Amino acid sequence: MHNIEKLTIWKKSLDLAEEIYKITDSYPKHELFGIVSQMRRAAVSIGSNIAEGAGRDGAAEFNRFLSIANGSANELRFQIEVSTRRSFITEDTRQILVSEINHLISMNVKLQNRLKEEIIRNNRKSAS
Repeated sequence: MHNIEKLTIWKKSLDLAEEIYKITDSYPKHELFGIVSQMRRAAVSIGSNIAEGAGRDGAAEFNRFLSIANGSANELRFQIEVSTRRSFITEDTRQILVSEINHLISMNVKLQNRLKEEIIRNNRKSAS
C-alpha cells in the first residue's frame, strides 16, 4: 500500500478536480446535468482511481487502477475540447487544462512503468 498523501500525482489530480469544479461553475445552467456533470465525474475519477489503487495490495492492482485513471483523464480531455467548441471555455483555458492533463498522464505512465518493473522483480523472486 502507498500513502496517497505523499504521491505527487494524487495531489495534482486533486488540484485538477478542484480547478474543473471552479471552471464549470460558470457553464450555462442547462449544462449542469450534461457536460458539467460529466467533466466533474471524470476529474474526480482520476484522483479516486489513483487513491483506490494506492490502497490495494500489490503493484499489479495499483497499475490497473492507474490505467483507469488515464482513461478518465482522456475522457476529461475530450470534454474540454467539446467545451471549447461550444465556447464554454476560452482557448487559453483549454491550453492550460490540456497541459495539466498531459502532465498528469505523463506522471501516471512513469508510475505505471515503475510498478511494472516492481511486478517483474516480484515475479522473478517468486520463480526462484
